[in-house]
Amino acid sequence: MASITDTLARLGDVSTPFTAPAVGSLRDEELLTAQRALAEVRRRLDAVSTAIAGEIAHRSRRELGHSGLAQSQGQRTAEGLISQLSGGSAREARTWVKTAELLPTARIVPEAPPLAPWMKALGEAVAQAAISPEAAEVIRTRLTAAARPGAEDALAEAAARLVADAASLTIEQLVVRASRFRDEIDLAGIAERERELHEKRFLRFTKQPDGMTRVSGLLDPESAAIVIPVLDAVTAPRRSGPRFVDPAEAARAEDLVRDERTTEQLVVDAFVDLVRQGSRVDDGTLLGERKPAVRVLVTAKDLDGRNGAAYFEGQADAVSIATAERFICADGAIPLLFDGDGRVLNLGRAQRLFTEKQRVAIAARDGGCLMCDRPPSWCEAHHIDHWEEHHGRTDVDDGVLLCRFCHLLVHNRGWRIRRTGGDYTLEKPDGDRVIRATALPTRSPALQRMRASA
Repeated sequence: MASITDTLARLGDVSTPFTAPAVGSLRDEELLTAQRALAEVRRRLDAVSTAIAGEIAHRSRRELGHSGLAQSQGQRTAEGLISQLSGGSAREARTWVKTAELLPTARIVPEAPPLAPWMKALGEAVAQAAISPEAAEVIRTRLTAAARPGAEDALAEAAARLVADAASLTIEQLVVRASRFRDEIDLAGIAERERELHEKRFLRFTKQPDGMTRVSGLLDPESAAIVIPVLDAVTAPRRSGPRFVDPAEAARAEDLVRDERTTEQLVVDAFVDLVRQGSRVDDGTLLGERKPAVRVLVTAKDLDGRNGAAYFEGQADAVSIATAERFICADGAIPLLFDGDGRVLNLGRAQRLFTEKQRVAIAARDGGCLMCDRPPSWCEAHHIDHWEEHHGRTDVDDGVLLCRFCHLLVHNRGWRIRRTGGDYTLEKPDGDRVIRATALPTRSPALQRMRASA
């Protein structure tokens, strides 16, 4: 087998077909040495790519019009031509072009202002393959924000230190370090930079043809500091989070590790739960006096037969009858029932939802979700006799606390929770489709203590 050194030596020979080497037999140290060597080769290739990109940009400059290199090749911009030729992204092409302006060999545009010495140092570092163009762009953009009269020496010192450190840092780590240098040099500009980031914040929901809704957005640092730790706390056990001494916390961590949902799905469900809980406690400041309600549109025939389709008001895609029942049961959904002629039969009968006092009583009795470890604040009140199907009563005895995920399992899989006196059991089929009953003991420590001392 050819060595990694031989492979690296042949990389530039594009006249022969290339085959990636088999690396499974390499020792650990050989793998690490090979990765370091590849990083050096990549920086050298990037230095050449940057120089070439800069020349393409010069020959494609705007004043040349259609005779410029990019437009003569059918591309509107130099970045478009570079992306096409390299098979890379437009972002990478822009980085090469911007960094090329710093190179010692860069074409000088007469009307362009002279480069500051610290910027020239960045260009020399790229040309010598000491740092990558991406690292140079990170340093350039961060320090440019701190460029003020009288800051030249501080900028030069910061650039030199960042160039020296870049080889041992990831790009993400370099961003953090360069940002700190920027802020140390320009303390007075922190407030303005904070305002600029705050102005960029947004959250957008885009309906997709497949029925999903895409969420995209940007959080400014303050918003991220509020949102991210909360969502991280949900998924920490999945990401080698802290080890828990408390048995309850340790059990919660184990449940999350075994949870069938992906980490990203856990984040979505947690976000939805937080929005739901926030809407419940809003005093009208955010949502106004008329809080939004989820409305489920379904025919009486489909709901009675538990077979068919239901729709959320404002959504075009159908959901299962089981999902409709779950929302009717606990989420404040209003079932708008239609008969065969399209007439609205009813808007739900009185006191379909548990009152706040009833929820308090149920929470005191159950101590949280009876099927997992979620606390009462994360739970919904579930009618053990379904409100529509079994004409269940909204009584404390006939309601139990389930978190949203467990509530979904019960409804969508057709499971039942039954009560015998003050005890509850979950009935669901086992692997052989035989219905098995599993006890659902209370999680309330006060109730456990009372029963133990009775």
